[in-house]
Amino acid sequence: MTSGEYRVESESETLFEVLLVEDNPADARLTREAFAETRYGSRLSVVSDGYEALRFLRRIEPYALAPRPDLILLDLNMPRLDGCGLLAQIKRDEDLKRIPVIMLTTSAADSDVLRCYNLHVNSYVPKPPDLERFLEVVAKLKYFWFEVVRLPPK
Repeated sequence: MTSGEYRVESESETLFEVLLVEDNPADARLTREAFAETRYGSRLSVVSDGYEALRFLRRIEPYALAPRPDLILLDLNMPRLDGCGLLAQIKRDEDLKRIPVIMLTTSAADSDVLRCYNLHVNSYVPKPPDLERFLEVVAKLKYFWFEVVRLPPK
């Protein structure tokens, strides 16, 4: 996926909009597959870095018709604008700060966890290394955020 492109994966009855910000095509594909495995009426939009995510969230071309996400899944280490930089901008923006942000990343370093929570991430989830566990984690995330939690109105 190149800069300026995004992809939308949809399910028949979309109840929840999710934005995945992930620069690794393999991890993005894996997350799309994990979303397809669980049925909570969600649509997953994917952008490749924090800069593109800001354009998506602010509906700047080519994202003028982008849906407002109910939830953001954010990778930590990305080019141009990393996860912490994007998180800081989201949480400072009056229009965006109520969107829950889940840091979904390979880093389990205490310093990264602390830095993200200091920037008001809603949760920090290390990516499991194996496919089965990753699918399980995504299913639990979707269950928690779409079945247990009441999300703020758009």
